[in-house]
Amino acid sequence: MGLRFGLFGTGNWAAKTHAPAIVGHPGAELVGVWGRDPAKAADLADRYGVRPYSDVDDLIADVDAVAVALPPDVQAPIAVRAAEAGRHLLLDKPLALDLAEADRVVDAVRRTGVASALFFTNRFRSTVVDFLDGAVATGGWTGSRSILFASIFEPGSPHTGSTWRRRHGGLWDVGPHLLSLVVPVLGPVTQVAAMDAPDHTAHLLLRHAGGAASTMSLTVDGPPAARTNEVTFFGTAGLATVPAGDTTAVEALTAAVDVLLDEIATGARGGLVDVRFGRDVVAVLAAAELARTGASTVTVVPAR
Repeated sequence: MGLRFGLFGTGNWAAKTHAPAIVGHPGAELVGVWGRDPAKAADLADRYGVRPYSDVDDLIADVDAVAVALPPDVQAPIAVRAAEAGRHLLLDKPLALDLAEADRVVDAVRRTGVASALFFTNRFRSTVVDFLDGAVATGGWTGSRSILFASIFEPGSPHTGSTWRRRHGGLWDVGPHLLSLVVPVLGPVTQVAAMDAPDHTAHLLLRHAGGAASTMSLTVDGPPAARTNEVTFFGTAGLATVPAGDTTAVEALTAAVDVLLDEIATGARGGLVDVRFGRDVVAVLAAAELARTGASTVTVVPAR
């Protein structure tokens, strides 16, 4: 018998990524499914021959770990309850939608000592991990530029009904992906400036602890013809662009389960991307949210 997982969520990501990765992993077992829509929970559970649960705590009680594929504001309270019950955590990004909620998750993990992994997809793809390891070893990077323009609300997209993505936009949806690549190389973010642009685009300027600076431009509601995804570092070694991932999302989540199993087996904590890293990402996003509302924007006065 493998690590017994309870799956929280019934949407596209839960059904097409989390469930098949857990079911297909030799060291894991899917026990049951909980969702905010009981009918969808029953359908997904039936698809994988497991039990649908109507109560969050009942599913937590029957498993060793939880995998969560829910909006961040729903995820965080469930993560706290699971950690306090001694269950390990496989969570999605962003960890929460405000820093206080993220801190509560980190506090629960710290108090109970459970293992945790946050699923930033690219951080569990071998080509990307190898690139980042190499970039850190090379050193001498003075900055980076990142552009992630997506168009996720087009007809037929699984995200058209995502209320939290429409409300919080690319900053909170894809911003974590960019930060998960830039921070390991340039170091923690200490200062943030931000500005809005058309197509719900956010432009960020970040100062990192080591003195480097980085820029990010991102949206999930841009014109389809403008779609792009690129992260490039620059420094004494020249330019280096993060390669495309070499695995599917299911394979990446399988690798995330591997990381969680290893932490449980060895007793190690603070692995590849745990809830503490996820909390720091939320801190950057919250700072950028404050900056983009004008709290730290300087108006340039034109000549008269």
